[in-house]
Amino acid sequence: MTEWITANEAALRLGFFLGILLLLGIAEALLPRRQRLLTRLQRWTSNLGIVVINTVLLRLLFPAAAVGMAVFAQSTGWGVFNTFELPFWIAVLVSVLVLDFMIWLQHVMVHAVPALWRLHRVHHADLDFDVTTGLRFHPLEIILSMGIKFAVITVLGPPVLAVILFEILLNATSMFNHSNLRLPLGLDRVLRLFVVTPDMHRVHHSVADDETNSNFGFNLPWWDRLFGTYKAQPREGHEGMTIGIDTFRDPRQCDGLKGMLLMPFVGKVTDYAINRRQWEKKP
Repeated sequence: MTEWITANEAALRLGFFLGILLLLGIAEALLPRRQRLLTRLQRWTSNLGIVVINTVLLRLLFPAAAVGMAVFAQSTGWGVFNTFELPFWIAVLVSVLVLDFMIWLQHVMVHAVPALWRLHRVHHADLDFDVTTGLRFHPLEIILSMGIKFAVITVLGPPVLAVILFEILLNATSMFNHSNLRLPLGLDRVLRLFVVTPDMHRVHHSVADDETNSNFGFNLPWWDRLFGTYKAQPREGHEGMTIGIDTFRDPRQCDGLKGMLLMPFVGKVTDYAINRRQWEKKP
């Protein structure tokens, strides 16, 4: 089974991506949490356009991607799990947990370092919040993220299956927790004990900088609770909160493909970067 999954990794990932995108797109149209500011056509063209750019760029720069790096580490004996033998299922479970924690830590880092926040604010400048927001990242941030994954995989030496599962999970949960989906409050309270829900992550996309610097998790919700960056709800409520960044409110700049690609190179780094710490003064 593992060999089959590895051999068909690209097709599996594409299938899960398209299936979950379609499913969540329909679900959030039927059960929306918030009213949209812009039409799907205005935003989805650019948000999915940048996905195509990122996919092509990664294939050109890193043809084997993270899975290929795991195969290489395994063949050369690099990494902790290729040095110390553990039961396979434990190695898979621990690898997924460590990779998820490193993505959380990377997310904190791109908020903490002003130069990296310039890249990451492309993700936050979306004026609406839906399934495609979870796919909207600047190409330079995507390259940085892949480099960090390579470094972690080299040190960790995770099973190839763990990397495939993690990549599918990360992609799926990123689309899920960015979806404009109304979940019953009771279900949300239970789900957010195990996975980041749309209501939990939406707080992170608030225009208020103190709320932006909370709820960094994409997949597992435990890191924010453990490290004190968890906020249960936005001050203004989910229907009343403003999504985005206060210095980027023009749809042509925020939701046009050209504006998104140029955004890291324009304007000043504002108080959203954690090291500015102006948000500590807020209630």
